Amino acid sequence: MSGGVIPSPMSDAQAAAAIFAVDPVGTGVLLRAGPCPARDRWLAALRALWPAHTPLRRVPPAVPDDRLLGGLDLAATLAAGRPIAERGILAASDGGALLLAMADRLPPGTAARIAAAMDAGEVAMQRDGIDLRLPSRFGVIALDEGLAEDERAPPALAERLAIHLTLEAGTLPSPDPGTAIDEARAHLASVTADSQVLHALCSAAAALGIASLRAPLQAVRVARAAAALAGRDRVDEADVALAARLVLAPRATRLPLPDEPPAHAPTAPDPSPPPDEQRAREDAVPLEDVVVAAARAAIPSALLAALRLGEAPRSGPRADGKAGAQRRTVRRGRPAGTRLGTLRSGQRLALVETLRAAAPWQSLRRLEAANAARRVIVRRDDIRLVRLKAPSLTTTIFAVDASGSAALARLAEAKGAVELLLADCYVRRDTVALIAFRGRTAELVLPPTGSLARARRCLAGLPGGGGTPLAAALDMIEGVADSVARKGRTPITVLLTDGRANVARDGTPGRPQAEQDALDAARRLRASGRACLLIDTAPRPQPTAERIAREMGARYLALPYADATALSHAVRADIEASR
Repeated sequence: MSGGVIPSPMSDAQAAAAIFAVDPVGTGVLLRAGPCPARDRWLAALRALWPAHTPLRRVPPAVPDDRLLGGLDLAATLAAGRPIAERGILAASDGGALLLAMADRLPPGTAARIAAAMDAGEVAMQRDGIDLRLPSRFGVIALDEGLAEDERAPPALAERLAIHLTLEAGTLPSPDPGTAIDEARAHLASVTADSQVLHALCSAAAALGIASLRAPLQAVRVARAAAALAGRDRVDEADVALAARLVLAPRATRLPLPDEPPAHAPTAPDPSPPPDEQRAREDAVPLEDVVVAAARAAIPSALLAALRLGEAPRSGPRADGKAGAQRRTVRRGRPAGTRLGTLRSGQRLALVETLRAAAPWQSLRRLEAANAARRVIVRRDDIRLVRLKAPSLTTTIFAVDASGSAALARLAEAKGAVELLLADCYVRRDTVALIAFRGRTAELVLPPTGSLARARRCLAGLPGGGGTPLAAALDMIEGVADSVARKGRTPITVLLTDGRANVARDGTPGRPQAEQDALDAARRLRASGRACLLIDTAPRPQPTAERIAREMGARYLALPYADATALSHAVRADIEASR
């Protein structure tokens, strides 16, 4: 194979398009960019490189499961009198790729089904009398338009996409359409990567704080595709550096440590090396250092700023919904018209509207049908389903620090702020719960309720004083939030504390163990992905409170000088922002 396939000079964005075209199944692209000319030109460049005979299908975020995975073809089944299967998008894309529009709005369930098909290489249809397994090996381009960290593509999908590419507004030259993608695809299987390349990529991943083993494996696939594009049989340093920039740099969770001297540096030079060899030894740089340097130079500016501040990127689940998580159920709620769709388990057929849609065509359909005795011939386009509108409600869990360290004045301000916020929840028909923690334990003073008067009575009688059992409070928050979520509501936690934990989970006093227990409980709460807000009520912002907020994935708000009204306004604005 002749070299020089990749046009020169070529940016990383251009190389990403060419690499994906060569090995779509083994790589995948997460393209972070809003609608802009740069993204349009990148997609146009990819289509110019994409083989004409290979499917490239655009998939909206609200694609139904039967369209994605396949299922029963209702019209064909009614006509044939036996179950007829219809291939879904995943099976129809075998050997090609999916273009996921607005991947940041992709439901987690849909992302999980796509990820499962990517892992298994097949799609299983086992419902409605159908039991089929169809091959489904495809690549994925996810268009992530999210502006904030909690508006990203689902982690289950993002982790399986090798190339994470961020495009800025501006022009992007298109790669040469003459790039020999078919030739590089044929050559890809013969490209090898030696153990030195594998060691360098794994070392670079560890230096950048990447815990997943997928990343170095994906970097190897990207490096091999780059070598195939350049017509090489072996991965070289340029290919590994490109893979580090495209795969490892966007996943960095920390900056590499300062360079250290080699652990096994020779004590004395070789007594008799030739001059040229001696200069080559002095100029040689270990491959892992080259990879780390390339990845560090390519870390996106926003991520680099966060890493310099010591903030790890958020990777947990995100809260979803505006007035609580959007409930996508179609089995409960009030009728709100009809819609086109495919009848499947859990759907409600709008019979009258379906017959009304089919009625005008009966004469023509009877002429076409072999069985003229059939009374009504219903086709897929006639199916009308009942559209249901289910309310999506929120339960706000207030956890108030009533310990002695909270101070009586701050506790009074917190009570006043919570009472004002309770009135807002009552107007929205949301429910509220109240947790108080002091002494050795936390207490659910008010279970989730919609009674404003009852909430006020419980809040007015809340005493103060004693230790700060913060770990017990976080454990109780987790239990109440899980109970709320099981009832179909969305829990939002507002924690008011100064963060000075001094009572351990088992009720024994001692600040070191209490702080460690609180951090452990905060990490478990973060894993649940619940929306949380921590209000630091200390006269001066406390580093311990900020650390607790960071560990629990909560928004941190320090209000050292505020009365009840200002406190409630700040909390209300932050809750609205989280929605």
